Amino acid sequence: MRMIRFGVILLTGLLLTACGQSKFYNYRGPEVTQVVINKSDRRMYLLHNEEVLKAYDVGLGFAPVGHKQVEGDGRTPEGIYYIDRRNPNSAFHLSVGLSYPNPQDRAFASTMGKSPGGDIFIHGQGQTYKKGAPRDWTAGCIAVTDKQIRDVYSMVREGTPVVINP
Repeated sequence: MRMIRFGVILLTGLLLTACGQSKFYNYRGPEVTQVVINKSDRRMYLLHNEEVLKAYDVGLGFAPVGHKQVEGDGRTPEGIYYIDRRNPNSAFHLSVGLSYPNPQDRAFASTMGKSPGGDIFIHGQGQTYKKGAPRDWTAGCIAVTDKQIRDVYSMVREGTPVVINP
């Protein structure tokens, strides 16, 4: 009987420990109605109407000044986009996708005979930059820490507007 009790306690402890290691958080607070990213001060804000729920320092594309125009330019887009997908298996821990390129982005790149690129995400650091990253290191995405992307991933929903300011 003592061994069974010990086994149950041990199993319960292991299960609770495993639950604590999940990369997925549950969020039950106010709805995030908008994400605002200010590139010049490298800050991202999760808003409920006018109230800031969370604020984070961010990393940008390796060429952070200016609007993304073509694939490979290393810039982070500027303008209004939407969360359009979620990637729980991201190479950068977790990620939420942005609706870049929009029709205007495609049209502009087309006038230059180039692709606008794509796959722009808000994501974590992943294994590559687990011990730290340069300030602006992505190919055009918005990067936060792995802990912070767990917050973002749990708080934002598909369709949430994302405003990216210069």
